[in-house]
Formats: sequence, structure tokens, C-alpha cells
Amino acid sequence: MSTYLLDTHVFLWLLSDPSRVPDDVRSTLEDPRHDLLVSAASGMEIATKTRLGKLDGQPVLTAWRRAVASIGAREVPVTGEHGVLAGSLHWEHRDPFDRLLVAQAVLEPATLVTRDSAVVGYERVAVLRA
Repeated sequence: MSTYLLDTHVFLWLLSDPSRVPDDVRSTLEDPRHDLLVSAASGMEIATKTRLGKLDGQPVLTAWRRAVASIGAREVPVTGEHGVLAGSLHWEHRDPFDRLLVAQAVLEPATLVTRDSAVVGYERVAVLRA
């Protein structure tokens, strides 16, 4: 069994437009032998972008737990240990949400599923490119 942590955009794609996720990646994520995680940090990212008018995330936010469960995932909380590592990473990338997701992937441990090139290029985390 492998564990996969979904980047926020991959989580949203699986909910609203699964065809945006490559077939081979989607097949891997749908395999019941694998454990899928969605970070509580993704909830904050969706809420922040919704508040700023950059995303219409209200339907996901209103039914957060149901949305996570609907794709066969479970939520992983953000802990102090995640926060400490996220802030300590020797990585020029400044996006706090990406830093938290990378820290969670390192500590849980999990493979981070993302299409974000800044994250894909970071050597400290295992990545499945979406």
C-alpha cells in the first residue's frame, strides 16, 4: 500500500473535472489498496482563494468532509511538527500552502500528487506528477 497526499488543485480536479488528472495517475489514486490524504491546509487554501475572489470554492467548503470522503480520501490535520518543518525547509519557494503540503508529505510520509513545477522540482519530497 502507498500513501498519496493530494495537492489542492488535484483535489479540486478530482471533484469537479477528473479528466484533468492523467488516466494513469487517476487509476493509481482510485486503487483501493492506496491511502489518499487531503490536507486541512487545502481547506484553508480553498477558503483563502474563495475569499479573495480567485476561486469559487464555496461548494467544497460547505461540504468539506463529504467532498474529501467522496473521492475516497481522509483528511490529515496540520500539526505543529508540520508547521515547524514547513517554516524550516531550505527551499526558496514562498507559498505557505505548498510548504505545508511538502512538510506533510515528508513527515506522514506520503507521495505528493501535484502538477506544480516548483514542487515537482524539490528533491526532498516524493512526487507523482499529475
